[in-house]
Amino acid sequence: MATPLRWRLDGQVALVTGASAGIGRATAAELLGLGATVLACARDPGPLEAAAAEWREDQPGAEVHVLACDVADPAGRERLFDWIEGLGLGLSVLVNNVGTNQRRATIDYDEAEWRAIFETNLFSAFELCRGAYPLLRQHASASIVNVGSVSGATHVRTGSPYGASKAALHQLTRNLAAEWAAEGIRVNAVLPWYIRTRRTSPTLADPDYLEAVLERTPMGRIGEPEEVAAAIAFLCLPAASYVTGQCLAVDGGFLHYGF
Repeated sequence: MATPLRWRLDGQVALVTGASAGIGRATAAELLGLGATVLACARDPGPLEAAAAEWREDQPGAEVHVLACDVADPAGRERLFDWIEGLGLGLSVLVNNVGTNQRRATIDYDEAEWRAIFETNLFSAFELCRGAYPLLRQHASASIVNVGSVSGATHVRTGSPYGASKAALHQLTRNLAAEWAAEGIRVNAVLPWYIRTRRTSPTLADPDYLEAVLERTPMGRIGEPEEVAAAIAFLCLPAASYVTGQCLAVDGGFLHYGF
């Protein structure tokens, strides 16, 4: 039996930022598998091209286009949207996945450090949503998914700028959902807990810290990028057509415990 169209993304064009590794890479692969054309961007061209080669090998016939750019930089965002316009494919899905962090005590951040966290985690998503808006509103049902964090909902020892930037991203999600619903644009977010990625590996390499994390995670394990990607993909699907303004925790139950 064929998969119902509400569980497919055929004919959809999805932009995934931070697509060369971790959650972004898994998300691009998931969306390609559901039939979407994927526009993938990341700062470093080498890992991005390697990811694209892997996607094309794993999914022959999948349509993927890649661009190396820094979406935290205004010039990078301008280049990105010029590229999208030049492709002439339109845009119906935006996944704001880029993120960065430096763990410090609050009083130990210098201004450049905490501002860089906000520029990458929050301001880039704000501007990408605004830049994508004219393209998204051309579709009867478009979708934005922001990759937030449980750190935006409770304290998780990541440092206050990171938590504050993610909390603001969650509230941006709710506001845009209400503001753009009439335009046919749904806006949701996912809130991951610890996911097995390159960025989390150094932290989780500390056995005492890992034990503390697992003790506060009801499912008793670290999540995988593909598990977050599946949640993102669901929120993009026509099957989720009445879901907007939601911040979906992908956390193994962590938010029911706190840390």
